[in-house]
Amino acid sequence: MPNVDLAETSVRELNAALHKLGKDTNETLWSIANPAGEHSIAVGVDAPITVNIGGNVGYFCGGMNKYANIVIDGSAGQGVGENMMSGRIHVKGDASQSAGATGRGGLLLVEGNASARCGISMKGIDIVVKGDIGHLSAFMGQNGRLVVFGEAGEALGDSIYEAHIYVRGPVASLGADCIEKEMRDEHKAELGELLKAAGEIHKVDVSEFRRYGSARKLYNFNIDNAGAY
Repeated sequence: MPNVDLAETSVRELNAALHKLGKDTNETLWSIANPAGEHSIAVGVDAPITVNIGGNVGYFCGGMNKYANIVIDGSAGQGVGENMMSGRIHVKGDASQSAGATGRGGLLLVEGNASARCGISMKGIDIVVKGDIGHLSAFMGQNGRLVVFGEAGEALGDSIYEAHIYVRGPVASLGADCIEKEMRDEHKAELGELLKAAGEIHKVDVSEFRRYGSARKLYNFNIDNAGAY
């Protein structure tokens, strides 16, 4: 098992080593010590490995992730999992702004709270936040699912396209073209799958959540909706 101490090794050197790994690597378990809030740790990983990071990380940790399972034993700065393609990122603490921004696939799990713009412009990623999320989360969400166990801030789902949002707690306000929608059986099944992936399937009742999505009035310009653009 490779053990990397970022007090002795630079993030650039770490990422270069991770980028050299192939799909058939036998170095499948990496341990990263002393992250000390450094930025861009484990970005662009393209191999089916597990990376355990022992502490808080800075901006863009796990960005562009593909295949890897990244576990952050602490909190994450802005843009954790930004543009991730697949794999799984597990933040055991809180996440700052723009968690999972533009993500195209995979699962981002945040045990604590996520700040503003969680899931901004999401394009297929699944995001599960066990705490609260800040304002303008899922702004321009094009595809994917956002699940929030706690509260959601103002302008949730502003200018949303086809992303699905499930919130258990109160929502401060909905953004332009975002509305509450009926929770049908297929949505309960979808939410159940996400809760199972997050390890919460037997702890939370899907009926406690409400579903939000696009009213589909901003897809094309309509003079009657000009005030909402």
